[in-house]
Parts: sequence; C-alpha cells; structure tokens
Amino acid sequence: MDLTIFTKDILKRKPEKVITKGQPERGAFAVILRKETTDHIRSWRFIVLVALIVLTFIAAIYTSLSNIKPTGAMLHNPDQNFLYLKLLTVTDNTIPPFHIFLSFLAPLLGIGLGFDAINSEKNNGTLIRLMAQPVYRDNLLLAKFSSALLIISSLFIVLALLMIGAGLILTGVRMEPDEVLRVTGFVFVTITYVAFWLALSMTLSIVFKQAATSAITCIGLWLFFTVFYQILVDVALRSLLPDAAQLTQEQAIAYNDVVLNILRISPNQLYTDAVTTLLMPSVRSLGPLTMEQMAGAIPSPLPFTQSLLVVWPQLSGLLASVTCCFGLAYFLFMRREIRS
Repeated sequence: MDLTIFTKDILKRKPEKVITKGQPERGAFAVILRKETTDHIRSWRFIVLVALIVLTFIAAIYTSLSNIKPTGAMLHNPDQNFLYLKLLTVTDNTIPPFHIFLSFLAPLLGIGLGFDAINSEKNNGTLIRLMAQPVYRDNLLLAKFSSALLIISSLFIVLALLMIGAGLILTGVRMEPDEVLRVTGFVFVTITYVAFWLALSMTLSIVFKQAATSAITCIGLWLFFTVFYQILVDVALRSLLPDAAQLTQEQAIAYNDVVLNILRISPNQLYTDAVTTLLMPSVRSLGPLTMEQMAGAIPSPLPFTQSLLVVWPQLSGLLASVTCCFGLAYFLFMRREIRS
C-alpha cells in the first residue's frame, strides 16, 4: 500500500477531529493492522509457504486415511477410538505424521513473515515517514506482530476444520468432545510455536540493518535447534555422564531427567512433547517411569485435563518464550534511533 494512501486513510477516519502534534490517532493501530495483513496476503513468500504447508497437510491426511483401518483394528491400542486424532498421527513410515512435519516447517512460516518487519521499512525510508505521522511507535510493532499472528491462526484453524470435514465425509464417524478439545489444543500449541519464531525474527529485524542478515541468522537458529542441538547435547553428555550399565535404576532415571531438561531448552523439543501428548491420549509421561510407578496401571487413554497437566510446563515454556522475545523486540525498538 502506498504511504500516501495509508496516511490519508488515517486522517480520513475522524475528519472532524483536529490531530495535534504529540497526540497520536487512536485508530492508527487498526489501520496499520489492516495494511500489514493485506501486504502479507498479497506477498509471494506467504503464498509459497502456505502452499508448502497445505501440500504437506494433504499428503499427511491421505497417508493417514490409507492406513487408519488396520491401525484402528488393533485391539491392544488404547488410542483406537480417537479416529480424528489418528488422522494427524497415523503414518505408514513413508512420510512423517503431520505434527512432526509441522515441527520442521511451521517455523519457516513465522520467520518468513517477520524477518524484514522493521529493517525493510527503515531501508526503504518509510519508517521515519510513518513515525512522522500521529502513530505510536509501539502501535507499529504490535500491529506487525498481530497481523502475522492473525494470518497464521486463520491458516491453522482452516486446516483443522478441513481435517474434521474430510473425516466426517469419508468416515461418517461422530467427533467426540475429547477429540475436539485435543485438536483445539493442538492448534493453539502450533500457533504459539510459530508465534515464538515470528517474535524472534522480528527481534532480529530490529537488531540487524539488512533483511538478508536477519533472515540468515534466524534460519541458522532454526537449523541449530532443529538438527544440531540434540546431536551436540548427546556428544557432550556422553563424555560427562558415567556409563549407564553401572548405574542403578534411580540414578539412570535422574540422569535421564537431566538430559531431557537440557533438551527442552529447544523450542522444537517443547512443541514435539506438547503435541505428542495432546494427540496421543495413551501418553502418560514424558520421562521414564519406574516399575513401581507402572505397577497396577491400566493401559487406557488419559482424560484431556490430565494430558493438559502433563504438557503444562511445555506450554508455559512456549508462552514465556514468545513473551520474552516480543518484550525484547519492544525494548530494542523503543530505544532504536530511526532517523539515522
């Protein structure tokens, strides 16, 4: 959208009101939000990323529908009654299930929408002209974050509704309330996961002057946490921890908890733990259990509230990460000199 048209849009909202210097327009946030949302929808990078995720979704659903009948017939499987959850988790090992695919691809959506949020405005010379208008600086940052998050939320809600609709048409099976809650929780965790990468990429767009530098840095962090972090932790702890064959059961469980806690620094690990527990009701713990804890346990699915309690630390960690990244971006942007 041209800056001249954008400025006229702000001033036309309340023509009877005289806007004086130092009194920003209250409706500026809505105008910037609409302008940023329109820009995202019309951009080719957003269309390409959405097409990639939609194709992945179609491939994962097709694979799960082809293999859901033999999996549902397994009487010893405690998750056999959750048909719609199996649409997101069943696979024949030719491709990963949809929630594992998302742990790799979804961060690219957040990075693609936020890596040039601020530095491109500054390099194009539109940031100082925009700040010359009656607009709060934090309104600009919040509108850019909210517009991208609005699009991401709409995308994953539509994908979930498509999955439910396809399941209803092809199977005719009624969806249970527990499945509705678990699919809703899966969508919420996925949106929070993408919001973390979006906030991180916006922070880097404030730190670095060039959009290419912020994009490469953010993609490097994504590769590090997705691929290399687990390898480095395994190599480092293997040389520090004693041989597992010489440990007692309690010592082995204690060391395993240490390893899991270090791995959970990675947002990818937090997301995988959370969605695996929500989409598989038979998962009772994210760590090892002793034989005493397993004694008398019945292999049945957990209620949704119990699964939510299991993943509450992971969900809190993701929400805290988003808050910290956006708070850091806000702090840096408030102190940034934009006239140079």
